[in-house]
Amino acid sequence: MDRFNKGGFKPRSFGPREMHKATCSECGQECEVPFKPQEGKPVYCRDCYAKKKKF
Repeated sequence: MDRFNKGGFKPRSFGPREMHKATCSECGQECEVPFKPQEGKPVYCRDCYAKKKKF
């Protein structure tokens, strides 16, 4: 047992994320998001999300 792993702690590996196709509510481009889009809630592509987050 090494000195950094005394309690049996193991780093979690989540594996690859399941991506879902969506259409950006801002620019209309097709994109992929790591969650299942819900009707009535806006979805933003990476670029539009970054622009919105700045404000």
